[in-house]
Amino acid sequence: MSFRHSNRMWSNAFELLAEAERLQRQCFRPLPAQTPTWEPPVDLIETRDALLVTVALPGVEPERVEVHLNSGQIMVSGVRPLPRQMQSVRIHRLELPYGRFERRILLPPGQYELTSHALKHGCLQMNLRKI
Repeated sequence: MSFRHSNRMWSNAFELLAEAERLQRQCFRPLPAQTPTWEPPVDLIETRDALLVTVALPGVEPERVEVHLNSGQIMVSGVRPLPRQMQSVRIHRLELPYGRFERRILLPPGQYELTSHALKHGCLQMNLRKI
C-alpha cells in the first residue's frame, strides 16, 4: 500500500469520525419545549360526503389534544407526558412515544367543515363534512 493511499484512508476515517460526532451532538441536544418530538400515524378516508380522519394517540388524555382546521389542512397537536412512576425507573424498552406531538394533515382539494371529533380507544376520530 502506498503512502498516498494510506494517508487518504486516514483522512477519510477522520472525516467520518468528525461527521459522526456532529450527528451525535445534533441528536442529543435538548429541544425547545414547544418543539414536537413525534408525529402520530394517520388514516385519511374520503367518502362521497365527508373525510374521516383517525389519528393514533395511545394514552393521550382528551384535554391534552388540540385540533385546528384551516386552509386545506388539519393540525393535531398536544402532549403525551411521561407518567411520574416512569421518571425514576430503569426502562428496558420504550417504543410508544412521549412528549409533544404535532401532525399536519394535508386535505384533498375542497372545502370542509369539522363536524365532530372524539378521542376513543386511543384514537382521535374526526369527521369533516364536504361543503
